[in-house]
Amino acid sequence: MSLLTVALRSSAALTALVAAAAQAQPESTLPPPDVQNAQASTSNERTAQGEIVITGSRIRRDPLSQDSPVTFVDQSDIQKTGLNSVNEVLQRLPSAAGGLNGKVNLSGNAGNPPNGQGVGAGAADVDLRYLGSQRTLVLVDGLRFVPGASASGVPGAVDVNSIPESMIERVEVLLDGASAIYGSDAIAGVVNIITKKGQRGFNASAQLGKYLDEGDGFSQNYQLSWGNGIGGPTQVVVGANFVKQDPILAADRAISAFPAPYQTSCLQGGCSSYTPLARLILLRDPTQSFLTSSDVASITLKAPVIGRVPIYSPDFLTNPNTDYKPFTAADRFNFAPYNYILTPLKRYGGFANVRQELTADINASAKFSYNHRESKNQAAPLPLGIGFDAANQNLLDTINVDVTNPFNPFGVTLNSDPIAGNYSVFFRRLVENGPRRFEQKVDTYYGSGTVDGKFGLAGHDWFWDVNVLYGHNKAKQTMLGNINAAHLKTALGPVAVCNATPGCLPFNFFGGVGSVTQGMLDWINFEQNDSSEQTLWGVTANVSGTIAELPGGPLGVAFGVEHRNQKGRFDPDPVVAAGEGSDIPAEPTHGEYNIDEAYLELNAPLLADRYLINLLELNGAVRFSDYSISGSTTTFKGGINYKPVPEVRLRGSYSQGFRAPTIGELFGGRSRFDQSLTDPCNASANPTGQILANCQTIFAALPLADLATYEQDNPQRPVFTVGNPELEPEKSNGWNVGVVVSPAAVPRFSIEANYYHIKIKNAIFSPFAQTLDRCVATLDPLACSLVNRTVTGQIASINGTLQNINAIETSGLDLNLAYRTAPASWGTVGFTLNNSFLFNYNIIVPTEDGSDVISREGTEQGSPDQAFPAHKAIAIVDWNGMDFGATLTGRYISGVKEFPNGANAPSAKMNARFYTDIQGRWTPKFGPLSELGFALGINNLFNLDPPGCITCSLNNFDPTTYDVPGRYYYARVAVKY
Repeated sequence: MSLLTVALRSSAALTALVAAAAQAQPESTLPPPDVQNAQASTSNERTAQGEIVITGSRIRRDPLSQDSPVTFVDQSDIQKTGLNSVNEVLQRLPSAAGGLNGKVNLSGNAGNPPNGQGVGAGAADVDLRYLGSQRTLVLVDGLRFVPGASASGVPGAVDVNSIPESMIERVEVLLDGASAIYGSDAIAGVVNIITKKGQRGFNASAQLGKYLDEGDGFSQNYQLSWGNGIGGPTQVVVGANFVKQDPILAADRAISAFPAPYQTSCLQGGCSSYTPLARLILLRDPTQSFLTSSDVASITLKAPVIGRVPIYSPDFLTNPNTDYKPFTAADRFNFAPYNYILTPLKRYGGFANVRQELTADINASAKFSYNHRESKNQAAPLPLGIGFDAANQNLLDTINVDVTNPFNPFGVTLNSDPIAGNYSVFFRRLVENGPRRFEQKVDTYYGSGTVDGKFGLAGHDWFWDVNVLYGHNKAKQTMLGNINAAHLKTALGPVAVCNATPGCLPFNFFGGVGSVTQGMLDWINFEQNDSSEQTLWGVTANVSGTIAELPGGPLGVAFGVEHRNQKGRFDPDPVVAAGEGSDIPAEPTHGEYNIDEAYLELNAPLLADRYLINLLELNGAVRFSDYSISGSTTTFKGGINYKPVPEVRLRGSYSQGFRAPTIGELFGGRSRFDQSLTDPCNASANPTGQILANCQTIFAALPLADLATYEQDNPQRPVFTVGNPELEPEKSNGWNVGVVVSPAAVPRFSIEANYYHIKIKNAIFSPFAQTLDRCVATLDPLACSLVNRTVTGQIASINGTLQNINAIETSGLDLNLAYRTAPASWGTVGFTLNNSFLFNYNIIVPTEDGSDVISREGTEQGSPDQAFPAHKAIAIVDWNGMDFGATLTGRYISGVKEFPNGANAPSAKMNARFYTDIQGRWTPKFGPLSELGFALGINNLFNLDPPGCITCSLNNFDPTTYDVPGRYYYARVAVKY
């Protein structure tokens, strides 16, 4: 067994969080012998030279001669983590940045992300190199998979949870740009999910898990597959799986029970101004004396008022008989306990893989999979705001409360006109309506068919294949807890109009908790029903082989063509689309485009077996892509693979990449994201110097603004974005340089280092929170034109149509070490250490007179949540022997800084975390069963909480980076027959 073989498999297993190979093949350090890419390789058989195809190339070659860093994650690796999805395993890779997962409780909390991708509630995706999941290409057997759907937008990323786990043989992760090989989206890398092509008999497993210390988060995972054997003219593999995850409420963890980490009272800040007792911000009316001489404008009830109209008097500061008092921090509402810190999920699915040998050189195969997902999100009861400062950007901002409304305590019509009105905003937490509940149901169908074969030409074997694929998903989302703004307007308007409207009851905005009756709710409530759908179909044809003998080996070539058609839609409930909902507004999205592509790839082994040239090969690829919407582009990739001696491999590559804009980015309707931010002009922020002067300039143009007393009403402010049909593809340039050393003097030891540098131009962005800071800090006209304020100074919205305006530049180093002892009577022990160092991550933002550079390395972005640790690592000690095994895993995440009061404010430290996981296994032989396995494990052995995050959008920690608080215990039984 070669040392380089040990190095490759050790690195792969390390990155998959496990050091050992499958227990059925305890000494196997090679990828399985049938490793292939369905588009690149057409036959299961190897060539006479033992060549196969691995992700990153379409040319057959020695599996040890990889010119790009590829990680292998197989079923055994997944099982040794105790996690319930391959997505969770991939998100733990040090080179991964996280992405959507079960800890992300979006929908009614933050709205639609400002990148045009849709919420993706309940979905799970993979983000490599912090470049966004839309820049990581996901394949299934080398063919594209239909992008995800969650009935809240049209995302460009694949929902990995829509791929039945029972069909997965392994996952190959290419950490290199590959647009010239695979086309759009492969800027950060490629995740290629390889399905089971052959299996002997039944494999079944059942795993149960729970956070036992807290008594919640119970999970179930059942997997079953059957195959008629390995080899032979007909191969059939079928399977099914069922996974269920129970929720964990934020109220049940100390870090998330209040809006700030480990908070115990709203007096410590962060709670909502949308209070069940109502918060009313009045303006002085020239004809009515609403306010006292002290101009207290923000008031609330002292206690609920049931069965009568609240008593208001302008002298409420001194009059004990009134029901109102000045609003203070103690009156704010704690919304946090209602949220999920781990969302409930149920999914089940099945698959079938069939392959038939038609002749000695021609085969036909077909694949089909189905997956059903049911997921839920939950948020606090509806924060109902009316008036121009509510910044809903819909009908609610213009509602008046008529003088005849029987619950109006002020004796006049309450008018929300920005100039002539007498109130700016009324806040009411509608607790009588219960939490906002979101439930998604998603069905995903995927099928592909392939005819492949080989032929001889000029003494060389050539392989060909023709593939067709079809993927379709449909999602429905039901929301409970939303209200119809048009019905509310009628219920708050003239009582005669309400009384004449069937079903209408006058609405009581002013009585506090319990004053809203079921009859009132029946009139204003509606069940929100959203839906989305995506369809992908395509045809590909490929040919690969060798055309000449070079001094170092045969000159390999692959070429082919591809056609794809993709369409998608998102239809929010008609009430929401009409602007008459009270939660996150959204508009419909519909679009379609097609793509024609052609590629050519070469691999030229120039020299081999020479002095200081054990191997020297060059490789390159070119792809032409023509998009019906985005135009055409050509991308190139070139690389070198050099072994001066057998123990050392040097490799490098340069790749051009591109990403065509997605349907959501091109055609997305206007939608809102509630960004958590702090206005630098807040009086409590005590602006000084140039910031103060700039705030004075901004507020001087606002007729009702008073900078001396101004305070932002609510920490979340709306960011609006909309698609843009004029978007151009993103383009990138990337360098990857690596070295693998396996010294002969130290058997079974290897060290691998890979440096990468990626720069993306014309990156598709919507202006986000930094726009506000830049406007206030510099009065940059471009930034300030995107920030809209009301007449009182409140931030009404930050607007941004998606554009090719930013650039991203990042670089880093992956460093892997692996060692395994020689086999002994007691077994083997392996040690692996995998590191990913982030050297820089810069977002380059255009300004009126140039550009700003936002450096993310070592920071927490917050809302949308994403940490950028400078160092992530995984270390594993693994023992297997005598029918037993044990794995100890340590996961390290370096500390990051966050900026809780804006980009120009002092930072706060989120300390480093080191998680520890353990697992023990026993695999006895039992009767007719070929293998019986038991496993027990604990993830987060030392019950380490994630670092508290002030700027994160929800639950006070970053769900893309850290574990749910608590120890997770699991037990699994598996059988092969």
